Amino acid sequence: MDLLPAIDIRGGRCVRLLQGDFGQETRYPDDPVELAQRYADLGADWLHVVDLDGAAQGAPENLEVIRKMASAANLKIQLGGGIRSRDDLNRVLDAVDRAVIGSLAVEAREQVTSWLEELGPDRLTLALDVRVNEDDIPIIATHGWTRDSAETLWNALEAYSATALRHVLCTDVERDGALQGPNLRLYSTCGHRFPAISFQASGGVRDSRDLSDLAATSVAYAISGKALLEGRITEEEIRSFLPNG
Repeated sequence: MDLLPAIDIRGGRCVRLLQGDFGQETRYPDDPVELAQRYADLGADWLHVVDLDGAAQGAPENLEVIRKMASAANLKIQLGGGIRSRDDLNRVLDAVDRAVIGSLAVEAREQVTSWLEELGPDRLTLALDVRVNEDDIPIIATHGWTRDSAETLWNALEAYSATALRHVLCTDVERDGALQGPNLRLYSTCGHRFPAISFQASGGVRDSRDLSDLAATSVAYAISGKALLEGRITEEEIRSFLPNG
């Protein structure tokens, strides 16, 4: 398992939201380009970037600064936020290496399947984010986590079982930005049910022990933003989970 550092951008600045709520934003002084370079220097080869303005507006908004991040740090970037159409997808893939598809993965499955067939599995990551109900069933949340669908994570993944899908980012919404620890049971079940998929676990990482615990679930990547920005994981610990560290 590798650590996948996350950088969320709003208005050209690094921020973090609590559970996706734009009203609960924490701003950080770090310049996104300089932060990308720092992660590259520590040994990262990929970054997970979220264009929060794009998510709010329904179209990518911060591509200029994101291009600068990729160029300055010589990093591969997967980018999510605001991809609603093929034109949006083309713009994103012209700037970065991989696009993250969120709500469309559930609401426009045929369209997304055609993109997977045309572009290949390594150009797309599907973000299937969930709220776990009282019966321990992960229910897909869409539209910036403002709506719960009627579909479970397991049904959504089964619907793509005949496709070339390889990369799935799964966030436990209730743990996002909350520093409460990751949902290890969820990710263990993901790996057990769908061993051919490279899962990216997001939400709740507090420290290096959480990263070690996630590695034991067989996820491919652990995404962390807030814990890294707030220095909860030392540079030495970060390096140990990065491919070039």
